[in-house]
Amino acid sequence: MRSLLFAVAAILVASASPAQIPFDQALAELTSPDEGTRLHAAQLLREAAFEEAALPLVPLIADRRDAVQFEAIAAELNIFLADKLTPGKRKPGALAEPVFSTGPLALGPRPVPIAVVNALLAAARDDNPRVALEALYAFGTLAVGPGGSERNTVLAASGPRLAAFLGSTDPATRYAAVRVMGRVFARRASDPPIEPTVGDALITALNDADRLIKPAAMTALGSMRYDRAVQALTDLSQYYGKGPLAEASLDGLAHIANPASVTVFSTLLGAKGDALKGIAVEGLARLGDPAKLPDIQAALAGKYADATMLTGAFARGMLSNASLDPIAEALAKPKLRDQARGYLVELAPGRLALFARYLQDPDAKMRADVADVLYLADDPVALSLLQPLLNDKDSDVVKAAERAVARLRQH
Repeated sequence: MRSLLFAVAAILVASASPAQIPFDQALAELTSPDEGTRLHAAQLLREAAFEEAALPLVPLIADRRDAVQFEAIAAELNIFLADKLTPGKRKPGALAEPVFSTGPLALGPRPVPIAVVNALLAAARDDNPRVALEALYAFGTLAVGPGGSERNTVLAASGPRLAAFLGSTDPATRYAAVRVMGRVFARRASDPPIEPTVGDALITALNDADRLIKPAAMTALGSMRYDRAVQALTDLSQYYGKGPLAEASLDGLAHIANPASVTVFSTLLGAKGDALKGIAVEGLARLGDPAKLPDIQAALAGKYADATMLTGAFARGMLSNASLDPIAEALAKPKLRDQARGYLVELAPGRLALFARYLQDPDAKMRADVADVLYLADDPVALSLLQPLLNDKDSDVVKAAERAVARLRQH
C-alpha cells in the first residue's frame, strides 16, 4: 500500500493539471481505518496542493490521531497559500503561526470554502493544546479569504466562539485568539458593525495579566475600529503616560479615529518623540477634518524620521487629496514598505482613479504592490483596473492581480 501511495505522490507532484492526475485513490485513503494510511494520503495531498482536495481533507482536521490532524491542517494551508509550506524545516504543530505572522498577503487566489474555515475553528477546541493552537492560527490565516456575503457568514459564526477563547487559562491560547480576532475582524468598508460580544471581549483583554496580550488587544481593537473601546484606551494611555503600552493604546485610538479623541491627538502633535507625533498625525488624518492640516504641517516642520514624515504624506492624501507619489515611492523602501502599503489601503476607497497610473508603472514591483493594495482595500470598483494585469508580462504581477480579482469578484 505504501509503495502505491508513493507512486501516486510522484504523479501528483509531477503533473500540472488536476484533470490529468488520477488521485482518486489518494482521496479514498483519507477515510481508511488505518492511521498510517490516512497520514500518508494527507501528506501526498499536502505536497500536491490541489484545490479539489480541500473538502475531502476537512474530516481529517478532527481526526482521532494528532499526527493526522497536523498533516491535514498543513495540507489545507498549502492549498490556499501563495507560497507553499516546507514542513520539513519545522516540527508538526509549528507551521501555522509563522504563516499567520506574515500577514493577510500569505493567501493566494484560490477561494477558501466555508467548510474548511469552520473545521479549523472547531479544531481550535481540540483536547491537544498543540493541535488546538495550530488550528486557531490556521483559521486566522484562511478566514480572511472569503469576501462579500461569505465574509459576513464567517464573521457572524466565528465572533462569539473566538471571544470565548479569551477566557482560557492558557496564555498562549488567549494571545492567539486576540491576534486572530484582530486579523479576521480587521475593518473593511463593507463589514457590518462589530458585534459587542466580540469587541467587548477584547476590551476585557486589556486587563490581562500577560505582558503580550495587552498590547495585542490594543492593536486588535484598533484594526477593528471598535468605537466602544475609546474610553478604555484613553484611560490606559493616561495611566501609562509613556512607554510601549502608552504608545500602543494611543495607536489603537488613532486607528479607531473617533471624534472623541480629537483633543488627545491635537495635544500629541506637540510631542517631542517621533512615535507619538506620528500617532497624532495618523489619528487626525483619519478623522477627516481638513482644517487640521495646517496644524499637522506645522508640527512636522522640523527634522523627523522618514516614518514620521510619511505620516504627513498620508495626512495630505486623506485631508486634501494630494498626490500619493510620496507614499507609493515609499513602497520601494524596506523600512517604510508596510507603513506605506497600509496608508495606500486606507486611501484607496473613493480615490481609485489615483491608482490607475501606478498599475501601468514600468516597474513590475510597483504594479504588483499596488495590486496587493487594491486586494487589501477590498473595493469591487477596482476590478476594472486590475483585470488588464491578468495578462501582464511579469509573473509576480499576474499572481497579485489574480488574488485581487478573485477576492473582489466575491462581492
